[in-house]
Amino acid sequence: MESVVTKLTQAPPRRLKLIQVIAFVIVLGVIALFAVGIRMRGIKPVESGLAPQFTIPTFSHGTFSLAEQRGQVVVVNFWASWCIPCRQEAAMLERVYKKYKDRGVVFIGVDYVDTDTKALEFIDEFKITYPNGPDIGTEAAQKFHIKGIPETYFVGKDGMLYGNYIGPFGSELTLTSKIEELLNK
Repeated sequence: MESVVTKLTQAPPRRLKLIQVIAFVIVLGVIALFAVGIRMRGIKPVESGLAPQFTIPTFSHGTFSLAEQRGQVVVVNFWASWCIPCRQEAAMLERVYKKYKDRGVVFIGVDYVDTDTKALEFIDEFKITYPNGPDIGTEAAQKFHIKGIPETYFVGKDGMLYGNYIGPFGSELTLTSKIEELLNK
């Protein structure tokens, strides 16, 4: 049985050159991914200042633009269907949304690195009624410098960012307290 190395070295010169180019591109890609990962680890999530602006398509065939939400408190939740802690907080997020939706509070779920099919199954399973959409190319996640999911960000009526919560909420009170604080600003 011929070895792979023997087959490659006996390959026609054009084919061998193509294999070398492909291998080189793969190695460069891996190095680039490591570089981005190292760079992102050194950057802290955005916690204050003007909230990073983003627009995403929603699963209900509309769009959500953070810039269009001025005058309302906005809760931005990054999640994914494959995330176990996201599953733990999903029902609670929906309950709090229903409690505050008529009081000038907007929720947006930003689905991170997921498939539309699985995301829609998640939304259906937890009967989520607030807008959700895919973060195509992780553009929104990069603007907020998220470190993982779930992560939740709080935007005031003035468009400023008033903190974040990394990980699943331990209690509904943690979320409602922050919303009440922002409603009273």
